[in-house]
Amino acid sequence: MEVLGDTSVRIVCGQKMIVPLWSYLYRNVFRFWLKWVLRQLTGKCELQRICENTKKSAARTLQIEHSLESSKNKVLQDALNATSDDEVENCVARIIKEKKINIHKEKEFALKLRICLVQIIGYKKLYLAVEDLRKCPYNSDNKEHEDQLIELWNLLMPHEKLKARITKQWCDIGFQGDDPKTDFRGMGMLGLTNLLYFSKHYSSEARQILAHSNHPKMGYSYAIVGINLTEMAYSLLKNGSLKTHFYNLVSGMPQLEHFHQLYCYLAYEFDKFWFQEEPESIMFFNQYREKFHEKVKGCLLDYNVVLALKSEK
Repeated sequence: MEVLGDTSVRIVCGQKMIVPLWSYLYRNVFRFWLKWVLRQLTGKCELQRICENTKKSAARTLQIEHSLESSKNKVLQDALNATSDDEVENCVARIIKEKKINIHKEKEFALKLRICLVQIIGYKKLYLAVEDLRKCPYNSDNKEHEDQLIELWNLLMPHEKLKARITKQWCDIGFQGDDPKTDFRGMGMLGLTNLLYFSKHYSSEARQILAHSNHPKMGYSYAIVGINLTEMAYSLLKNGSLKTHFYNLVSGMPQLEHFHQLYCYLAYEFDKFWFQEEPESIMFFNQYREKFHEKVKGCLLDYNVVLALKSEK
């Protein structure tokens, strides 16, 4: 048995070594020659083939992005560092010159490549904007922050007046204590902005979900769960999983509003998921949160996916 065990361990180790070795050889040897052969056969570079053979969707932009990231050509690499429309135009022109592309025959190439580059740099800019909002701590001395918090209460509880700024009433909309500012520590103002956006643009849905969260058996803390979903959306954005969604949703640069709309989708879908799963109690929240997270990541593997509520009010 020990011999078999040692053998199986050696096989597993060998397999683990083969995978990175093959990946290295493909990136540094085979990929170059494969591209060279295809160029000779088709008369077109990899970027041209992607633009020609892939329909306008996340599939095209993701392949263009991968091609540029994998290239050892500095002109192609630099295209990923563009920060403005003018820089994008210059990068497209440089790539056309570098790859000796006949723009008279490839009339749509420049436009298709430009759209992809705008989406790629737009995603990066969106992440930076979201990160700035996340890093902004809730400040109770900031009137704008305080006004947004009070507005959240008024939108969710229009028929009940808030008796004081610090009060146990905050627990009625799912905060942990009598001062919500402590609950925003992890996600900063991003958490509050998401909650407020959902309440403003989908008021009836937000109130309905708040009512669901007060279920005697399967209830959950509405605001705290909402902040957890903000963290989920943020992590999906950071690791690049949301590229399929945003590349399909926006042909230009996505804005913060698009991120907030994604949050609305997650808030609405999580509530449905929670009650479909019928958890025994809130004590199992982390387990079901991860299950929902995996479900969303699975959806994002579809190159045609768009995670959005059907209509906005």
